Amino acid sequence: MMSEEQQNTTNNTLPVKPKKSWFKKVIILFLVIVIAGLAYGYSLFQAFITAPISNQTAPIHLTITPGSSVSKVAYQLHQLGFMPEPKWFSWYARYQKKQHVIKAGEFEIQPSWTIDELLTGLENAKNIQYPVTIVAGQTIQQTLQMIQELPKIKKELDISDIKSLQTLFNIDKKIQDKYPYATIEGMLLPETYHYQLGDTDKQIILRAHQALQAKLDQAWQSRDTKLPYKSKYEALIMASIVEKETGYAPERPLIAGVFIRRMKIGMRLQTDPTVIYGIGQSYDGNIRKRDLLKKTAYNTYKIDGLPPTPIAIPSAEAIQAALNPTKTKALYFVAKGGGEHHFSKTLIEHNRAVQKYLLSK
Repeated sequence: MMSEEQQNTTNNTLPVKPKKSWFKKVIILFLVIVIAGLAYGYSLFQAFITAPISNQTAPIHLTITPGSSVSKVAYQLHQLGFMPEPKWFSWYARYQKKQHVIKAGEFEIQPSWTIDELLTGLENAKNIQYPVTIVAGQTIQQTLQMIQELPKIKKELDISDIKSLQTLFNIDKKIQDKYPYATIEGMLLPETYHYQLGDTDKQIILRAHQALQAKLDQAWQSRDTKLPYKSKYEALIMASIVEKETGYAPERPLIAGVFIRRMKIGMRLQTDPTVIYGIGQSYDGNIRKRDLLKKTAYNTYKIDGLPPTPIAIPSAEAIQAALNPTKTKALYFVAKGGGEHHFSKTLIEHNRAVQKYLLSK
């Protein structure tokens, strides 16, 4: 048998069980993974908010419909290749409390923008503006058709309904079957206007009409008071004739001066553009002798004074020329090339100029 001393010695040499250090190691490893994951996620997020929103080179036009959420806009951009992580954008916009800055409209988005620049751009964006140029010398019918063919425009008017167009322009005149658009002829100011997605043809036309009225009123106030016009409308008619007679701006006051002198001495205007307007849709590019002999409301070889309406849309310069013409003794003019004209005081001199500049060619 073992003595008590031997038993104590044996007990003292038994191995001590190790503590559970593996648990600590797992905890440490877990924390390392979590921290590494957070660091990696943070680096990805930092790259997301600082990198350009697209690697494309050209901007895009983004149409945002009314009531669109930030998530919907994010996925719109994603589908266009302009948003790598649409969910992140939604979260970030909410974090920045800018989820409500989204406006409806059509906007230009730059690929070089960062997320913050995109949010600022959407918050301060102005709708894309499209130009529309009303061309001087065109008829009202040509211009109305052109406006209705514009991209992104909303059609609100029936341009074949002349009565409704007359109401739009505050005009109350009898419509003639042969010249249905004549009563609204010349009622727009030719300039370049701008419109945006959702604008209507009516808005553009009203803007151009109001611009015409303002320009005509202004020119009327500063007119030569010795002119033979009974109204601003007659001045507009003359301006349309001047517009069609020459595209060379420096000559417009002189052309107007010739017509004013003819009116003052009781001579007929005898201007081809009015004859052409009277021929109407059947005009094929040539004025024949029968056209000059046929009496119409617009044949100024056969009628006295001005035709009943403008014959085209006159420019601001033509309106100014009609109301402040050059005082001249010339009664005739003939094109001599390059857009310019030769002016003559007598018929003999005029016939010589016709021989020189027209018949000899």
